[in-house]
Amino acid sequence: MTTSIRIDSFFHNDTSTFSHWVSDSSSGLSLLVDPVMDFDQKSGKTSSESIDQILAAVAEQGSKVVYVLETHAHADHLSAADYVRGQTGARIVVGKPIVEVQQIFAEVFNEPASFLADGHQFDVLVEEGDELEFGEHRIRVLSTPGHTPACVSYLLDDRSVFVGDTIFAPDVGTARCDFPKGDATTLYSSIQKLFALGNETRLYLCHDYPPVERELIASVTVAEQRQANIHVADAVAPAEFVAMREKRDAGLEMPRLILPSLQVNIRAGALPEPEANGVSYLKLPLNRF
Repeated sequence: MTTSIRIDSFFHNDTSTFSHWVSDSSSGLSLLVDPVMDFDQKSGKTSSESIDQILAAVAEQGSKVVYVLETHAHADHLSAADYVRGQTGARIVVGKPIVEVQQIFAEVFNEPASFLADGHQFDVLVEEGDELEFGEHRIRVLSTPGHTPACVSYLLDDRSVFVGDTIFAPDVGTARCDFPKGDATTLYSSIQKLFALGNETRLYLCHDYPPVERELIASVTVAEQRQANIHVADAVAPAEFVAMREKRDAGLEMPRLILPSLQVNIRAGALPEPEANGVSYLKLPLNRF
C-alpha cells in the first residue's frame, strides 16, 4: 500500500525528546509534533537553533506547516509551538484538559490575573474522537491520560500514532504518573487503548533513554510493545503494573527543567509577558516541592 505521508523524527539531545515532522507530498502540507525550544538553564537563554533546523528542512521541501500537535504540557523541555506558529502560521492543537493543567500551575506559580487559564493560548482544543483534516488524510484524537490529565495521542490514517509520554521504548517502559492528577491505573487503561489499535500500528515516541548498547528508537509497533515492554507487556497484570509504577514514582526526582518548562508550556510555548523593563522572567517557587 502506497501513501503520500512521510514521517521524519528529530532527536533533541539535551532533553532526550523526539519532534516528529509529518509531510504529505500530495497536498504539500506538513505538521510538527512536540517541537522543542533550546534552553540554557544556567544563563536563562532560549534559542531556536534546533527547531530552525527542522523548519529549514520543511522550507527546502516547499511544504506548508498547518498544525503543531502537542501531546501534553511537557515537564522536561520548553515547547517551540508558539515560535513555529509565529514563523509559519500553524495552528497549535492540544487536549482540552490543558485547562486543568493551567489552573493547577497558575496557582503553583502565582500567575498574574492577566494569565487566563482557559486554553485560549492554543488554537484548537481537542478531545476523544475529534478529527483533524490533513490534506486527504485524517488525524483522530485519542484521550490517553495518566501521565498528566491532558495527554492525548494523535492517530494518523489508522496506521501511525503519536503517543507523547504515554509509553516509551520497550526496554525503557512507561512514563511517571506522580504529576498533579496523574494516575497509574488511568495510564494502564490508556496504554491498553493504544494496544487495541492493532499489532501493526506504529507508535511514535516522544522520548528515548537508550541503554548504551543500542541506538535511538523513534517508533515501535504495538506488537513489539505487547511482547517486550518491561513495564506493561501482555504478561504484566494491571495490579502488578500499578504497584510497580507507584513504587517507582515515589523514588523519582523532579525533572531537571520542570519549573521553567511548565511556565512556558501552559502558554503554548510563549514566554511570560515582559515586565516593565522589557524582560520576561521565570519564577522559582521556594520550598514548594
